[in-house]
Amino acid sequence: MDKPTHLVEFETMLLGRHGLTAKTRRGAGHLDRSAYIVLCRLQMQGPMSVGELSDAFGLDTSTLHRQTTAMMKAGLIERIPDPEGGMARKFRIADEGERRLDEERAYNISALETVLREWSAADVAAFAGFLERFNTDIERIDRRPWPRP
Repeated sequence: MDKPTHLVEFETMLLGRHGLTAKTRRGAGHLDRSAYIVLCRLQMQGPMSVGELSDAFGLDTSTLHRQTTAMMKAGLIERIPDPEGGMARKFRIADEGERRLDEERAYNISALETVLREWSAADVAAFAGFLERFNTDIERIDRRPWPRP
């Protein structure tokens, strides 16, 4: 193939290494990566069951049970009856989860603004567009689309 795919592989490896997200913060109060992602999904999609989360993330229900149990103990999510009357109980983001998610997102955006300070608004928009295209292509192949605002 004549595409420089190896360059994309290298740069995505480095991107994961840099850790611009809250995982680089130390001390109490930060969300781990899995909690951040689950909270983002619940905020965008609304209440979801363990099975729906398992399907959305492609993870074992046992993995999601561990994650949701820890998140419930931390007061980030709560279990509720299915708002649509189904049998399965669902998880929704709790007030504390909303607050902590907003704090993490603000931190992440601030970190990105520091990195992208010298970029023009057009360059940032173009980069965001390429990232969205990259992610939606992965989601299409994986058959697990992520809701977008």
